[in-house]
Amino acid sequence: MAARPRLRFAPSPTGYLHVGGARTVLFNWLVARRTGGEMLLRIEDTDVERNRPELTDDILEQIQWLGLGWDGEPVHQSERLHLYAKAADQLLAAGRAYWCDCTPEQVQQRAAERGGPPGYDGHCRDRGLERGPGTALRFRVPDEGVTSFDDLVRGTVSFENAKLEDFVLLRSNGIPTFLLANVVDDADMGITHVVRGEEHVNGTPKYLLIADALGLDHRPVFAHLPVLVNEQRKKLSKRRDSVSVAEFRAAGYLPEAMVNYLALLGWGPPDGVEIRPLDEIVELFRLEDVNPSPAFFDTRKLQHFNAEYIRKLDADEFVARARPFFTHAETEAVVRPLAELVRDRVRLLSEVEPMVDFLLSDDITYDEASWRKHVAKHGERSAAMLDAAVQRLEACEWRADAIEAALLAAAEDAGFVNPEGRPQMSKAQGPVRVAVTGRGVGPPLYESLVVLGRGRTLDRLRAARAAL
Repeated sequence: MAARPRLRFAPSPTGYLHVGGARTVLFNWLVARRTGGEMLLRIEDTDVERNRPELTDDILEQIQWLGLGWDGEPVHQSERLHLYAKAADQLLAAGRAYWCDCTPEQVQQRAAERGGPPGYDGHCRDRGLERGPGTALRFRVPDEGVTSFDDLVRGTVSFENAKLEDFVLLRSNGIPTFLLANVVDDADMGITHVVRGEEHVNGTPKYLLIADALGLDHRPVFAHLPVLVNEQRKKLSKRRDSVSVAEFRAAGYLPEAMVNYLALLGWGPPDGVEIRPLDEIVELFRLEDVNPSPAFFDTRKLQHFNAEYIRKLDADEFVARARPFFTHAETEAVVRPLAELVRDRVRLLSEVEPMVDFLLSDDITYDEASWRKHVAKHGERSAAMLDAAVQRLEACEWRADAIEAALLAAAEDAGFVNPEGRPQMSKAQGPVRVAVTGRGVGPPLYESLVVLGRGRTLDRLRAARAAL
């Protein structure tokens, strides 16, 4: 094995980068960075009919957004077809492969008729077919013996060769399958570690059989990562679950929060501290510590991580990170004086503008539930609070502390007091907040009114009073 580890991530441009793929990229990257090795990028684009080049661009963009760069230039399998063809010819000449003209329908029909296990039955093994239209090249799996490998995550894994079907190496259109291309490329590129999802476990004995048949002196270390499941403990599905990295990015997640959370999907630091800098994760990460049990992709926990990372930003960085999510030219001006207060209350960057939208427009719509709970419920006292607030705010200095004192006095005027006669600001603020923001929650009220301005504040208080 080479002294310097070499790992690879090999996406297919027939789909986007999902969280499972991002976790695979990350684990490869962590091993490479911890050991001083390399992580290479290989694009599996041999399926010319299904390839979408724009998806390749998107996958690379999302990897870079996560901060997980690769080493060297990306390798495209479509430019290496001659290597796979040469390997196929070698297997055919050695009697380790043969041409087959069976259609999928014929394979299924024979399986149903024999009542045995599904899959190919070796029908064309000894027919001596030549290559022709509709023929595929199949690998001749040994009839006896066991193919085993040591997996860093799962321990020793063994397969009886007799239970492996003769699998396809070249499709009828001459395009190599995933298995043949990866064996050739991994050997050629000196890949020392193959870290990938557990769905590839069953393909690993085939990988090893091909390598042995080609006489390759190459056997990488394998690590098959646990499957990701949703809260119903069902495997994550593109059709059912939110799994696209691009979607999480568009929703306002920070890349460093995503990476930190992805690192914990199947692995945990020995000291139990989950939220920590990436350089510490690099130092602590070991493939041997990955748990083979299914890993729960918990979006609520991811949001918690994201909120924690957002709170670590200083005010300027917070505004800069949130800026791409602003749709109004005035948003930054109203966010900046409230930056630290808003920062500590959002979970996603996409929540920043909606939290301050009442400062951007005077077209206030009252949230019905908030109106009932904070205004209508208190009836005459709400009306009195709005009247008193108008009276007190007309004369006070327009600073947060002065506004707080004015509303404290207004609460006493309106009768929002406890049995000891102290103002109940938690209740007294409700009518004012709903009047000026349209809802019962938001950034701190006094600082928000400073930004809103005296005139607009009084107009909204009077409009809410009229609505009562």
